[in-house]
Amino acid sequence: MPDPFDTDYVNLTSPAVAQYLIAPDDGADLPVRPRALYVNTAGTAVLVDNDGEAISYEVAAGAVLSIRPVRVMATGTTAQLVAWY
Repeated sequence: MPDPFDTDYVNLTSPAVAQYLIAPDDGADLPVRPRALYVNTAGTAVLVDNDGEAISYEVAAGAVLSIRPVRVMATGTTAQLVAWY
């Protein structure tokens, strides 16, 4: 399919161009650092930032989280998340 925006520069304010379902993992970083997270199923999300700080969030289905975590912990995470990048 033709994409008239294919040559445009992609940055954090432009729409995401790819996605993947996050598999929470206590020992591995995300395969691609997202620009945002979409909450498919409500619950708890334990997100790790650049500094290694893990914080637990209660998230609602349909929410978009404007955070770029390096890891989503399996321990404590019950929400289903999609990475947008």
